[in-house]
Amino acid sequence: MEIRDFTDMQEFENIMANWAAATGLATVAVGADGKYISGCYNFTDFCIKYTRGSAEGCARCEKCDREGQGVYYCHAGLIDFGIPLEVEGIKVGSVIGGQVLPQEPDEEKFRKVAREIGVNEDQYIKALQKVNVRSEEAIKASAELLGKVLNNFINAEYAKKKNSVIIEKLEKGAKSTSELVERIGSKTMELKSLQNKQKILALNASIEAARAGEKGAGFAVVAKEVGKLSELSTVVNSEIEEIVDKITEAVDEMQK
Repeated sequence: MEIRDFTDMQEFENIMANWAAATGLATVAVGADGKYISGCYNFTDFCIKYTRGSAEGCARCEKCDREGQGVYYCHAGLIDFGIPLEVEGIKVGSVIGGQVLPQEPDEEKFRKVAREIGVNEDQYIKALQKVNVRSEEAIKASAELLGKVLNNFINAEYAKKKNSVIIEKLEKGAKSTSELVERIGSKTMELKSLQNKQKILALNASIEAARAGEKGAGFAVVAKEVGKLSELSTVVNSEIEEIVDKITEAVDEMQK
């Protein structure tokens, strides 16, 4: 199950873009396979150009992306978040981001990180100075809000897609049922015609039996039974017509 299969991705992107603009936090959505399924919003040079720009830094960042849950400190010292996106209890992706500081940074700690991942310390600190500062409470609240909004959105989109499929099947079923009802109605008319012939046959047989007198006694019994059969067929046919009428009403209501 992939988010893009049932979600209006333009609206999905709008939610993320507006959230990023309002909070100043970075964010991106990934699918169940960990690959990006949205644009990258408010990503900082500190993270993208320098930290992920080095082989060691990128490896550490990818590890954080895989393992990070909720709101947490990344390996470089910024606060990030990872919120799962789920549909009917199945994880279909995550929204990750953050890239902010909870307080003014201790430059020496970040210089140490720069040395460990092999990037220029002064450039790293210069990029760090452009990173937004937000309280941990604000970061956590913002991350949880985005997670809830996106989860509500994709679940509503999934339900809409699922319901449209159900409605399509109902429409096809209603059409097929309607066609079958028409065929039943046609066969009912044929049955009425046969009933009329049975009645005429029974009447003629009775007349002939009366003319034959005692010799036609047995024939008279047969004629009487044919007459009863015709009457029974009439009752059954009437019941079939009532059932067909009820089915027709039900199909009409379903189509409405």
